[in-house]
Amino acid sequence: MMKSTTALLRRTVLLMSMGAALLPMALQAQTAKSALNLAMVAEPQTLDPMASSADLVGTIMQHVYEPLFTFDAKWNVVPMLAEAMPKVTADGKQYTITLRAGVQLHSGRELNSEDVVASLKRWMEVSPRGKALAKEVDDLSAKGPLVVSITLKNPYAPLLPQLALPSGMAAIMAKESIAQPLKDFVGTGPYKFKERRPDQYVLLTRFDGYSARKEAANGYGGKKTAVVEELRFIPVPNANTRVEGALAGQFQFADLLPIEALPRLEKATDKVVPIMTPSFGFPYLVFNTKEGVMAPLAVRQAVQVALGEGEMLAAGFGDTRFFTAEGNHFPKGTPFYSAAGVDKYNERNPAKAKAAAAAAGYKGDAIRILTSRQYDFHYNMALIMAEQLKKAGFKVDLNVVDWATLVQRRNDSKLWDIYVTHSGQFPEPMLSPPQLGDGAPGWWSTPAKQAALSALNQETNPAKRAALWGKVQQVVYDEVPYINVGKFNSLSAKSPALEGYTPATWPFFWNTGLKK
Repeated sequence: MMKSTTALLRRTVLLMSMGAALLPMALQAQTAKSALNLAMVAEPQTLDPMASSADLVGTIMQHVYEPLFTFDAKWNVVPMLAEAMPKVTADGKQYTITLRAGVQLHSGRELNSEDVVASLKRWMEVSPRGKALAKEVDDLSAKGPLVVSITLKNPYAPLLPQLALPSGMAAIMAKESIAQPLKDFVGTGPYKFKERRPDQYVLLTRFDGYSARKEAANGYGGKKTAVVEELRFIPVPNANTRVEGALAGQFQFADLLPIEALPRLEKATDKVVPIMTPSFGFPYLVFNTKEGVMAPLAVRQAVQVALGEGEMLAAGFGDTRFFTAEGNHFPKGTPFYSAAGVDKYNERNPAKAKAAAAAAGYKGDAIRILTSRQYDFHYNMALIMAEQLKKAGFKVDLNVVDWATLVQRRNDSKLWDIYVTHSGQFPEPMLSPPQLGDGAPGWWSTPAKQAALSALNQETNPAKRAALWGKVQQVVYDEVPYINVGKFNSLSAKSPALEGYTPATWPFFWNTGLKK
């Protein structure tokens, strides 16, 4: 695992704050119950953990649903609903997974292998990561009440990390609840779904029948206890409102806070505890390779020449403690570090870009940039990107929408050319960004991509995989399906009364309570 694994885990808690806005009256009335009020960056566009790779959806629904495997505090894959790690045949193609006995679903019956098979089949139909994995699977079937078998066409090194990721989760659910779209959210997690009031809250309540693991809590793994009775995920799109709410004590946790709020938080430690998490993740720009002005490769390459990622990061984060401008996807000192293609990073050469665009046949059509102010750094970077493109002779149409709308619109290739997003920094390349899989918005699919990824994913030797990642990174720079802007740290805040909270990429609130 990576040298900086601990830092990668710490990175999770982003920036959110909430202020003077009053809590929904329905929540204010529930003072008799122990509860956590959690200020989130936006309204989730769905509660289906398979249908969206948005971090917000994974953050909420990981309390309701669980995967077969998960990650410990050092990003090792560990069993969750599986009893133990799978048995794998010598050729690396067949995985036999035994489930824990006696695990209760929220509906009251016991989980079995048929639930798992039905859930994974739905995941492979709905989730971009699941669709990518489906191409590797030859057979998925139940071999007994508590045994599941996965047979692969070829060895596939990222299988278990893909099954463990909370984002676009391979969530295990009651087979009778499976539908498209989901209407009933029946999982095995320490909390169960109670109510959703759009633009007000998502309310989860403690599941008294929860079947916890016996191992000590470790990252997302081990024993989970629902300490408080309720979790209230409250959308607070305005970043400054999240800050004020955290300072006022309205929220026990506020996610994704603006960097400029740090001095105020540091002066009010009796009211709030700021959390800065290093190496949280990376912002990136996704290009529509399917249709529109960005579909031609030569135009994307011209745009890449026009951009100055360092200037964008400075606009997004301001304080140099919060960002690193470098073109390597993985940090130095980690197994997948590579300098392949980085000569194309941070060029910011408008004259060269303008000439390249003309040679590519660019005729002045507007580049539609899709961004949101729910993540302030997205918006600030988009403003700088727009100016850089204009200097290179491109016409720009900046479309600013709320995050839920962005997540919805990015699925329609006719509505955008570039959108701004970010991802966590994980130790397995295939976990992020989704563009490395198949079917994610951007729709990148070329022979060079498939050849490079096939070589990477069929190689199970970690040392050899590290070298093969460099070839993938080179293809990304050559074909420009997305641009990795750099690396960033994050800021969040919690109440001094919140006990047991462990910063994580997707904040979780089991094993977390309030001082008595």
